[in-house]
Amino acid sequence: MSPSRARATTALALLLLATAACTATEHEPTPAPHSPPVSRQAGQLRLPLDAYASTVAETHLVEDAQDILVRRCMNDLGMEWKTLPRVDPRDTKPPNLRRYGADEASAVRYGYHPRPDPPALARRNRAWDERDALPAEVQQAAYGRSGKGGCLQSAQQQLVGDTAAPDDHAFNQLTGTALETSRRAPEVRDALHTWHACMATAGFDYPDPYAAAGSERWETAEPTVTERATARRDVACQKSAKLVTVWAAAETRTQRRLIQQNSDRLHEAKARKDRWLAAARRVLNRDRG
Repeated sequence: MSPSRARATTALALLLLATAACTATEHEPTPAPHSPPVSRQAGQLRLPLDAYASTVAETHLVEDAQDILVRRCMNDLGMEWKTLPRVDPRDTKPPNLRRYGADEASAVRYGYHPRPDPPALARRNRAWDERDALPAEVQQAAYGRSGKGGCLQSAQQQLVGDTAAPDDHAFNQLTGTALETSRRAPEVRDALHTWHACMATAGFDYPDPYAAAGSERWETAEPTVTERATARRDVACQKSAKLVTVWAAAETRTQRRLIQQNSDRLHEAKARKDRWLAAARRVLNRDRG
């Protein structure tokens, strides 16, 4: 089997799943003709801990560099290797999309359903699936028996030597703590109460935006008229309560405190990430040249 791929899986996605903020269906959404829009607020929302995690675009960059080196190794063994389709960083989701609930631009078109992948990302994901179906001898040459050997191991050695791969464990743990801690801040509780009252005037009785997004009513193949209407009311109430602004400010303070308390651990994680990114850029620049 090939190593894990960089889907749009960030710590945020894991948090939203854990709080039922995202709706899962058995149907893959149809790829969008271009990268679907997000609100300006969602696109610009950055938090202090973001500096210590690999974005999807950065993970793609490392994968692309490794792929070039794997291809050379496989060619030396007399085997072909098709590199992954590239994805424009602008076609990846902002790191904090839906962190505090539904996004305005997405809610209008998709309700609480996930935004469909743009074509470039859909092609990359299909390419990963095709690798899972490669003949056993090709997979073994590429990844070794363990999934971490073969040409992949050789490529990683060429890339960064013995530097361990980027690990977002510290980020994942701390960003979850920050979200839950900031949620209990008095000003955030007040904003959530205001949001709840706003929703109640329209006949909705959800305790928070996560519960609204995670309702079983939305487990449908496509967004329903009712779902989109609920999501539109949701984001209108978020704006009325200034929920995102208030919550982001509270979480920013919490994250800064956690960064001070875990500075050594986070510094090591960022140094490792930065070394991989720098090495990947060198490989890609040489390949373009």
